[in-house]
Amino acid sequence: MSHILLLSALGLMGFSVYLLVSTLLKNTANEDALAWASGDQPNKSKSPVVNFSRNLVHNFTLGYAQKVKSISYRKKIENKILTAGLSNELNVDEFIGLQILWGVAAPSLMFILNFALQLDFSNIFCVFIGFAGCFFPHFYCMGQKKSRNGQVIVELPFYIDILALSTEAGLDFVGAIQRIVEKAKDTPLANEFSVVLKDIKLGSSRADALRKMSNRLDMSEITSFCAVIIDADQTGASIAKVLKDQSVQMRLERFVRAEKAGARASQAILLPMMMFILPAVFIMVFAPVVIQFFSGGN
Repeated sequence: MSHILLLSALGLMGFSVYLLVSTLLKNTANEDALAWASGDQPNKSKSPVVNFSRNLVHNFTLGYAQKVKSISYRKKIENKILTAGLSNELNVDEFIGLQILWGVAAPSLMFILNFALQLDFSNIFCVFIGFAGCFFPHFYCMGQKKSRNGQVIVELPFYIDILALSTEAGLDFVGAIQRIVEKAKDTPLANEFSVVLKDIKLGSSRADALRKMSNRLDMSEITSFCAVIIDADQTGASIAKVLKDQSVQMRLERFVRAEKAGARASQAILLPMMMFILPAVFIMVFAPVVIQFFSGGN
């Protein structure tokens, strides 16, 4: 009971210090480092950890993040944020700031609690927590990318069908994209088509806008789709026919993926079945025989 009270007191004390420090040190000195292409502040993150950490990053670790000058590392982070669809949520400086914050703050908190409460955690465990905190932004981006790509794969055949029907009805490719943007819900693929349309209206060629979309999503299905459209545009082929063929191809690939997933599921269930189900079956079948044998047939 005393440990619980002490832990609660330490938690309230830490929260009070956080509120005091964030109030005293809140400033706009680092706003330029967080400027976005539109000039707006970043959107609210889907992760409560990122939202909680943002003020701490701005006030404490952003200056250190700006000192990381490695061009290759920054480019890698920028690409990871882009392919995860988090460009309106995070930028490179915030990403590195989160790494510094949780790579240092998490193990420091563990060391303090370990010392204050005599929890007997090993130093190796505290260091492991630090590594986990340092890689938290990477894990977050990976999870968002996987979720986003899954939605895109499901939506893509339907959107290609809509594009094919619209072009067959007399609309050009840009007009078909405009129709999708107007009618579709707020989904990852619809948002990407909206960006493509915006790029074209700002003066980019259709090919460049599609290539940028391919880079943002970083998926083989989207890369193939964009390459086919660009090739049809350059050779003068019928875009409606190309889109129909692409839709059939996408559905065939989705069917193949479903078959592979089913095969993997049957293999994955084999080990649990051998460990848990078969022993239970053997017990039910042979237990009466064994009991009868040892009881002498009585």
